[in-house]
Amino acid sequence: MLPINLTHHFLIAMPSMADPYFAKSLTYVCEHNEQGALGVVVNRPIDMTLQALFERLSLKLTHHDLSDAPIYFGGPVQTDRGFVLHEPTGNWQSTLKVRDAIGLTTSKDILEAVGRGEGPHKLLVTLGYAGWSAGQLEHELTQNAWLTVEARDAIIFDLPAEERLPAAMELLGVDYARLADSAGHA
Repeated sequence: MLPINLTHHFLIAMPSMADPYFAKSLTYVCEHNEQGALGVVVNRPIDMTLQALFERLSLKLTHHDLSDAPIYFGGPVQTDRGFVLHEPTGNWQSTLKVRDAIGLTTSKDILEAVGRGEGPHKLLVTLGYAGWSAGQLEHELTQNAWLTVEARDAIIFDLPAEERLPAAMELLGVDYARLADSAGHA
């Protein structure tokens, strides 16, 4: 099998996905290489706002436009840790550069900057991430667990959470409601 790189792609959970962490999820792949893959679920807001997260971290949020911004369930790995998907990439202490315009940062300095109104223009904050070991994501793809499509920044940053999965499906020209719960194999 030829190596594939799904960095900056969406993983769209098939309707048959039984895993409760990923059922009806849209995951943005931040890194995919021979060691495995890392991504964040971008359509699962949790019952926490940016203001509440800042209070929990004893940070000040003076940029009140962001107070009610939802925090997202990013995946089942390290759910006690924050991950900030953002545009532009900027220059933070611990950033994985997904591509020129998008970064994933885990260091507190980005949140401090957001609190001062000096952070990135667009951001999505998650608790946790999704991770796959070497070959695991490729295996899941052969099992028809996911559809993939190149990501669009606007779907992540400009649409409400509930519109992101249908918008990603539109990129494929497929209506999610019409997908069968199981796939056939020839």
